Amino acid sequence: MQKNNSSALKKFGRHTSVLKKPARHFSGSRPVRVGGFSKSSRPPFRSSGGRPTFKKRSPGGGRRRGDRIDFSRFIKKNVYVEEKPYVSKHSFADFPFNPQLHKNIERVGFKNPRPIQDQAIISMMEGKDVFGMANTGTGKTAAFLLPLIEKISKTKGQAKRETVLIMAPTRELALQIESDFKNLAFGFGMFSVACVGGLPIMKQIREIKMGVSFVIGTPGRLRDLIEKKVLDLSTCHSVVLDEADRMLDMGFRDDMVYIIGKTAKDRQTLFFSATLSPEIKKLTEQYLKNPIFISVISGETLKNIDQDVIRVKSKEEKLEKLHEVLKKDGSDKVLIFREMKHSVDTLAKELAQRGFKVGGIHGDKRSRERIRILDSFKKDHINVLIATDVAARGLDIPDVTHVINYDVPQTYDTYIHRIGRTGRSGKKGTALTFVPA
Repeated sequence: MQKNNSSALKKFGRHTSVLKKPARHFSGSRPVRVGGFSKSSRPPFRSSGGRPTFKKRSPGGGRRRGDRIDFSRFIKKNVYVEEKPYVSKHSFADFPFNPQLHKNIERVGFKNPRPIQDQAIISMMEGKDVFGMANTGTGKTAAFLLPLIEKISKTKGQAKRETVLIMAPTRELALQIESDFKNLAFGFGMFSVACVGGLPIMKQIREIKMGVSFVIGTPGRLRDLIEKKVLDLSTCHSVVLDEADRMLDMGFRDDMVYIIGKTAKDRQTLFFSATLSPEIKKLTEQYLKNPIFISVISGETLKNIDQDVIRVKSKEEKLEKLHEVLKKDGSDKVLIFREMKHSVDTLAKELAQRGFKVGGIHGDKRSRERIRILDSFKKDHINVLIATDVAARGLDIPDVTHVINYDVPQTYDTYIHRIGRTGRSGKKGTALTFVPA
């Protein structure tokens, strides 16, 4: 169902597929690297883990929490409409994969290709550059892993090992991609390394020196390893930027450009983003050659999400009303967003004292602890997860019934990104935002 697009990417003059209007646009200014840091309205800065830490703006120094956001935009009653299943052009059996890869696809339980997989895999297998507009949870990880595993399997035994580089905005997403890789590459004798902060760098260095085919990591840690002369990307002929707009949003632009510059010139480049902002468009023009453009982006607010506000006058009333929401039937898997790290811990403690199975994640928690909590939430060992925006970026958590903004988001774009964690795959979802009475 691909056809030339004459509007959004006319200046590319390239083969594109159907383009749906992107949900939102990145509105931040471009950071400029100065002495190892970024600057643009006072920067995010990298921690030792390769993840930026964002400084909160003072009450008089820029937009405050909830400033200029019309609370009525958080209210939208939706009538549930059963989503018609996507009818794919291909089955997984149609893709010319190695028999072992077909076995792995069956073993992990993939049935029919998701839209991004259906539309992108053949182009990727033909070695074409691809720009995919897709949200988290649309199946894009398998869309790029499957053809790349097939590609590298054909280079096995060659004198010089070829490398695949996958960049992601957060350590959780990078680790999630590596986990998916291990399942899909089972039996191929391929090795990977997760180059992320918060985990021992010496272990990552040892794995790189032993030889790996897939390097999966966050921009900060990847750059650290390149500058230490440990990571050589000169044999990297395949590059994936997953959630490229999030990496820009988090101040990683210069790291991204630096790292891509270390890869082979004759490479295949795959970009995935939820938006087509001017910054993303510029990077696409700079690094992609005659790309295939594919969009499976959803609308601005997903049609199956029932949105509402809860007005409160005090902290005590706020906690009581949250308690009421969590006790209601149907609140089976709840994701709560808070603005500050310490407030995540405070609320988690208060809810645990009230008998809820709850966990909290934020940037100050150790990686192993965050991974453990996320795994517990995915496996329903806990049913309430409290998180900051940065900690939750890029996570694909299925079957979330409720997203609760316990603190008003700083921007409407942040609100849209948060509530998109529920109401997926045609299921109902609820988004609630606590606002002052």
